[in-house]
Amino acid sequence: MSRIAKYPVSLPKGVETTINPDLITVKGPLGTLSQSLTGDVKVELEDGQITFAVANDSRHAKAMSGTVRALVANMVTGVSTGFERKLNLVGVGFRAQVQGNVLKLQLGFSHDINFEAPEGIKIECPTPTEIVIKGANKQVVGQAAAKIRAYREPEPYKGKGVRYSDETVLLKEAKKK
Repeated sequence: MSRIAKYPVSLPKGVETTINPDLITVKGPLGTLSQSLTGDVKVELEDGQITFAVANDSRHAKAMSGTVRALVANMVTGVSTGFERKLNLVGVGFRAQVQGNVLKLQLGFSHDINFEAPEGIKIECPTPTEIVIKGANKQVVGQAAAKIRAYREPEPYKGKGVRYSDETVLLKEAKKK
């Protein structure tokens, strides 16, 4: 069994869960998330804690026990506190603004880029060069941030582009004569 799966996931106040043989659903103040289960992992709710155990001795079942535990822990965190990713725009004239459910990006192209936020995701722009993506589902928040970053990744000479707020870009030295 995975070392990660040995630790139970405790449910904070206001979070409820329902466990079926093929589906687990977690409901909290920020929404409802569900994850399908395979028959390889036994998931049980005891005294406000979710425990995980391997159903059989296959290698796949042992690997999936840790994966399912991590997914459920992310679901519990997401519906109770939520997740957020911050992006910074670095470059002259690079701007972002939110219009309803659409993020309008000006990244130095001849046209503006309109990014429609996925369902369950909230995008904010505290300043024209900062983007904050919030949501309950960690996978969707990370994927939305990666898609926005992919429009103009930081280039290695001046560092211009869209980067995560905690990302450091190693700059190359310019060619010498």
